Amino acid sequence: MRPLYLTNTLSRQKELFKPIHEGHVGMYVCGPTVYGDAHLGHARPGVTYDVLFRLLKYLGYKVRYVRNITDVGHLEQDADEGEDKIAKKARLEQLEPMEVVQYFTERYHEAMRLLNTESPSIEPRASAHVIEQIAAVKAILEAGYAYESNGSVYFDVQKYNRDHNYGVLSGRTLEATLEGTRTLDGQSDKRAPYDFALWKKAEPQHIMRWPSPWSDGFPGWHLECSVMGAKYLGEEFDIHGGGMDLMFPHHECEIAQNVASRGTQGVHYWVHNNMITIDGQKMGKSYGNFITLPQLFAGDHPKLSQAYSPMTVRFFILQAHYRSTLDFSNDALQAAEKGYKRLMQAWRALGNEILSASRPRNDNNSVIPSNNSVIPSDNSVIPSEASVSPEITAITEAVLDALCDDLNTPIAIAHLFEAVKIINGGKLSQADASALKQLFDEVVGGVLGLKDEEAGASGKAEKALDGVMGLVLDARKKAREEKNWAESDRIRDTLASFGITVKDTKDGATWSLN
Repeated sequence: MRPLYLTNTLSRQKELFKPIHEGHVGMYVCGPTVYGDAHLGHARPGVTYDVLFRLLKYLGYKVRYVRNITDVGHLEQDADEGEDKIAKKARLEQLEPMEVVQYFTERYHEAMRLLNTESPSIEPRASAHVIEQIAAVKAILEAGYAYESNGSVYFDVQKYNRDHNYGVLSGRTLEATLEGTRTLDGQSDKRAPYDFALWKKAEPQHIMRWPSPWSDGFPGWHLECSVMGAKYLGEEFDIHGGGMDLMFPHHECEIAQNVASRGTQGVHYWVHNNMITIDGQKMGKSYGNFITLPQLFAGDHPKLSQAYSPMTVRFFILQAHYRSTLDFSNDALQAAEKGYKRLMQAWRALGNEILSASRPRNDNNSVIPSNNSVIPSDNSVIPSEASVSPEITAITEAVLDALCDDLNTPIAIAHLFEAVKIINGGKLSQADASALKQLFDEVVGGVLGLKDEEAGASGKAEKALDGVMGLVLDARKKAREEKNWAESDRIRDTLASFGITVKDTKDGATWSLN
């Protein structure tokens, strides 16, 4: 199996990936809080971990990919006070909270589908795992790393830090954390400002609440990922992904909860994607500077000069390394659109080259028209490795090496464009064309998850035309069987007026476009 290297935030080093169980990978990724449409910032982790998921499977691993839906407990400003984001949206829209959750979960799924991301293996919701979260709070209390205050339960960060290291992931000291902690109303329930909620007592007006030993309330935001990761992947698993903005406090708190409740950090590789910025500032709902994916696809936003297709957006994201910032601009998206189209044109050219070689020819070496446009099932035009040129082999290896070197998609794409130059040069041997077609199919369409939007549309049209022509030729065949030559000729002549030629052979009628 080809070695894979990932940058582990925990060690701050690029490490050789070694799964806990050989041949199997458990991966957990923080999903959305569903109270509004997904924006461009949500697209980046969606695409990044989709590529990692695809790459792991391509390398031969069996992967369980868990991505949660946060539908309770995520308060405004990511704090321990204030209103639940979903409950607030429900109150403003005069809806039940779970109506908000259902609506925006479906909208998120549709946006991810358009971006061609694969569905996770499991997509648990926080509200469906409250019992498990209550059990985790009890375990942390019993271990002595939490305390109850007025019906809420808080994690005792200072006590934990004396025995362990609160800051092991983010590198923050407790003093620095204290300096950066906001003063909020109601924090008197805590012993220290940096303590965080494991369970919150619900105020009378709070809609979402569950009974617990401490109060009718709801779990803290950080707790859900600790609990659901352990439930579906085990107390120790391979990869935890998410945005760099979640490293602190969310992921730092996860580690503390894991150690306090079960004695292990739980995760072997922490992988973080960087942010998408707009005018140099992180794009996010809390900043009010976000562009939703539906707006992006429709071109419906003051900062957009045009609409951008889902595959253009996916290509835009892949052009930057996942650990680097990516700044939004119309110029950058337009450049991505041009690059994406060049890549797709080359992919189509490869398909046409192989298709042409695979079609039967007559004595004059011209292709015999046929409505069957697939490569023969015996793969007779696929070359042996020995017949592929060293140049094409080197490009293939370079692309795969880049992807396995910490998911370096921009370098992989750069090598793919080396192939594009060769394809556009028009001097490919059949062996090299087939090798490149396999590379594009498996990497461009497979690992990178790009699809040809133009070919997709034309492919649907071709499939529809094939179906219609099948019906028409069946009707003509029936007319001929009934010796209704006038009707048979009428169908043939009408099709000819549309640019479709029908030929009668000993094996039946064939058709082709003029």
